[in-house]
Amino acid sequence: MQIQKDNVVTLHYTVSTTEGEMIDSSHEAPPMSFLQGSHFMIEGIEDALDGKVKGDKFSVNVDPDKAYGERHDDLIQEVPSDMFEDMDVDVGMSFRATTDDGEQSVMIIDKTDTTVTVDGNHPLAGMSLAFDVEVVDVRQATADEIKHGHVHGEDDGEQPH
Repeated sequence: MQIQKDNVVTLHYTVSTTEGEMIDSSHEAPPMSFLQGSHFMIEGIEDALDGKVKGDKFSVNVDPDKAYGERHDDLIQEVPSDMFEDMDVDVGMSFRATTDDGEQSVMIIDKTDTTVTVDGNHPLAGMSLAFDVEVVDVRQATADEIKHGHVHGEDDGEQPH
C-alpha cells in the first residue's frame, strides 16, 4: 500500500542538523504512528512520505519553511522577573504563556535579577533538518481515526476525543 492521505503510517526516524549533529531519534523507543495528512508531522516529512511503502528507507533534507518555520525576532521578549511571582525559573525551561494571540510555548533563554528573556520560536525554527526515515508499516485509517484526526492505540477504543 502506497502512503497517501488518511493512511496510518508507522515509522522510525533520526533527525540531524544538515551538518550531521543528531537532534533526535525514535530508534530507542517503539516506532511512531500518525495519520498522514493530519499535520501531526512537519510538512516536509509528510510530503516525502507520499507514495512510499512499508519497508522503504530514505533520507530527506527539509528546509525551515517545510519544518518549523523561520525564526522571528519579535517572538523574543524581555519581561520583568516579577511576572514569574514565586516560580523558580532557569534558562532552558519551557512553559505555556498567555499572549495577546492566545496560548504559546516559550523557552527561557536568559535571566538576570530583574528580567527574564523568553523566546516563542520553536527551538528548531530557522534550521534546515536532515531526516533518515524507515517506513515500518502502512494501513488504512479507521473511520473513527479519520473523524478524530489521530491514530487510536490498542487501549484507545472508548476514550473521549
